[in-house]
Amino acid sequence: MNRSALHASARAGLALGAALASTLLCTPATAAAHGERACPVVYFDLGETLVHTADDGSTTYLPGAASYLRTLRERHIRVGLITNVPPSWGATDAERAARLRTEVDAAWRGPAAFAWADFGDRIRTPRTESERKPSPVLWQRARLDSGGCRVAYQAETAQEVSVASSLGFVSYQVGLPHRPVFLPAGLVDLLGRRLG
Repeated sequence: MNRSALHASARAGLALGAALASTLLCTPATAAAHGERACPVVYFDLGETLVHTADDGSTTYLPGAASYLRTLRERHIRVGLITNVPPSWGATDAERAARLRTEVDAAWRGPAAFAWADFGDRIRTPRTESERKPSPVLWQRARLDSGGCRVAYQAETAQEVSVASSLGFVSYQVGLPHRPVFLPAGLVDLLGRRLG
């Protein structure tokens, strides 16, 4: 790595650390309930954030996504999805999530199945066309369902990251050069701790 690339990488790391520290220090935390880890909750977009659909229609994890989800699971950090699907896929989030799972599983070609169990009932989908992202509705619903926990959102698009940030999420655009692919798990861990 040449000297200017090294300096750019260091600056990006410092900027990321400063932004996260600012967010952590300015957002109230909620203690865990019932002896289980309740906070934070990390939401993701699905397509091109955690999974990739190839030209032939097959679907697999994006590089690093399976191990990142495993790391969050090992740290007992809850995860969810905020994803656009056709509202006609069901009358409830649960029905639309079940159809999403059927569609993804039918096209899945990865060596390990997608970790649906990690997401539980935290899959937010649009009830109407007007609720589709980038409308703020899905993030608002996810935040209301978080039990007062700090919430994070990770996606590949700057627009979605910006909307989530404007609604109080700790937002992270995945896949950018010169920084970690995903929000580092250690920093996610800090979101669940009471500071000060």
